[in-house]
Amino acid sequence: MDRKGKVLIAAPVHDVLTTGLAAAGYELVWSEQISQEEAFRLLPECVGVITSTRLQLNRELIDAAPMLEFIGRMGSGMEVIDVAYADQKGIRCIGSPEGNCNAVAEHAMGMLLSLTKRITKSFSEVRSGLWLRDENRGMELEGKTVGIIGFGHTGSAFAKLLSAFNMRILAYDKYHPVAATTNITPCNSLEPVFREADIISFHVPQQEDTHHLFNREFATAMQKPFILLNTSRGTVVDSELLPGLLQSGKMTALGLDVWEEEPLSKMSAKLRIVFNELITLPNVVITPHIAGYSVEALFKMSDILLKRII
Repeated sequence: MDRKGKVLIAAPVHDVLTTGLAAAGYELVWSEQISQEEAFRLLPECVGVITSTRLQLNRELIDAAPMLEFIGRMGSGMEVIDVAYADQKGIRCIGSPEGNCNAVAEHAMGMLLSLTKRITKSFSEVRSGLWLRDENRGMELEGKTVGIIGFGHTGSAFAKLLSAFNMRILAYDKYHPVAATTNITPCNSLEPVFREADIISFHVPQQEDTHHLFNREFATAMQKPFILLNTSRGTVVDSELLPGLLQSGKMTALGLDVWEEEPLSKMSAKLRIVFNELITLPNVVITPHIAGYSVEALFKMSDILLKRII
């Protein structure tokens, strides 16, 4: 078999990908916990790299890899890759956003149900010996209006799950047209979301125009008390606003799977104060960026990448 060169595996992947690449003639170089510095040492000998969010495939790193033919991205969001520069160099940039969209949608649904039914809060109280029924009266989702910001793979997958609850969905996507259906209303601006939404869920990439998309102006424009969900990127939400919004009642609950500075060990002192305050509040659920990391999603993303590479 002709050898096709080395591929750096710089992310957790399913065996379907590594077995398939090896069978196709690639030599695998493993470094799932790779640092940016180590990548400069390993990539010059590689024709391909499989990454997630750990590496920044910027101009400097791309220039340091003269043999590079393809970059495979586990999951969605190509912000870790200078795609335009890679294109100029003839390097294929291959994503797998549909591989984990259902996992993210189910996670967002789980957080929403936990918050509206007070599941996490009441279980914590039961573990402490409390049996509080009136204090944990839940809210039904039926008839509520959800504003989905970003209607690509994950946003549309979340809408599909919400439709089973007979909810009205306002779908806003700045870059892609949204088709109207029985329960989905496309929005050309955020004004209908500000006016009518009971729940906001973000499903947008990390880029310049989404940095702090949820800011003070956004929160002020909301006409109803609302629940906020973010399973996209931490920088989409201005975290410093959150404790005040929750304590004032403007925001009734908060579900986050992402944080502005990850992992927590790299958090600034300023955001640590905000984070420590949030995790004491009963109407908050925070998970460690695991929404798109299900067992099934790992397989689906790996399988999609393999087929697109081969």
